[in-house]
Order: sequence, then C-alpha cells, then structure tokens
Amino acid sequence: MLRLAADENFNNDIVRGLLRRNPLLDIVRVQDVGLSGSEDPAIPEWAAREGRVLLTHDVATLTRYAYERVLADKSMPGVFEVSRDVPLGVAIEDLLLIAECSIEGEWESQVRYLPLR
Repeated sequence: MLRLAADENFNNDIVRGLLRRNPLLDIVRVQDVGLSGSEDPAIPEWAAREGRVLLTHDVATLTRYAYERVLADKSMPGVFEVSRDVPLGVAIEDLLLIAECSIEGEWESQVRYLPLR
C-alpha cells in the first residue's frame, strides 16, 4: 500500500473519507508533521525523504516543484493533483484504488490528475 501525504490545503473531508474507508491507510497531512506554512519546495523534498506520494489541489506551484525535482534527477515519489471539481466520493474512490492497488515506487517521477478516466 502506498504511503500518502496531503498538502496543507488538501480537502480534509477527502482525508477523513479515505481513513473511514480504510483505517489502515498510511496518510499524513503536512501540517501534522510540522510543515504548516512551509515554502512549497520543502513539501516535495520532505515527501521524497519520507517516500510519500503527495496529494494536492495545487496544480500551479506544487506540481511545478515536483517537475523541477524530476528534471534535477532528484527523487520524487509522485503527485496526484485532485481537481476541486471532482465530487468527494469520486476522489475518495479513486485515491483508495490507487493507494491499495499500487506498489511502492510505481508513481516515481510522475504527476497524475484525478479523476481517473
């Protein structure tokens, strides 16, 4: 099962829904690990050290820093950008499918967008 990290502005209803559906899911919010208010480049760096795939709604900056890590040949476990227009249930189902059915390293150096289609 993937290890996940939700960025500071990620919808907490999605996080709660994921944990309700699978209480064993390994997901943390960046604000719960002392990164609240951190500069955006620090988040992908921390996620890489921790081996956590990032969940974000921030396509403008966080994904840019993820791509910069890839171009610099640095570790980047993956990013899933979830559109704010995705219904809550769809986001939860898609993320559960990804988390439960993926293997470690499968999303390395990739930025993917939800909903899955």
